[in-house]
Amino acid sequence: MYGLVSAISLVSNLLIWIVIANVLLSYFVDPYHPIRRALDSIVEPFLAPIRRILPSTGMVDFSPMVLTLLIWLLTRFLISILTH
Repeated sequence: MYGLVSAISLVSNLLIWIVIANVLLSYFVDPYHPIRRALDSIVEPFLAPIRRILPSTGMVDFSPMVLTLLIWLLTRFLISILTH
């Protein structure tokens, strides 16, 4: 059981760091850079449904913050189910 909880936590943390890296690189790196494209290919399938639901706020995109929060909440939910 501990191994599964540890794996869920690891995947969750990795995904959150990928989202953060993607956001930070979007300010400094060309969108066609290979690293940026790789991160976009991982993050964009998760961000697209959130962007469809959230209202447009102009230049500020809150979808990465919402995705990070959802990942965190889902992780806490799964870990609480597995540990009780």
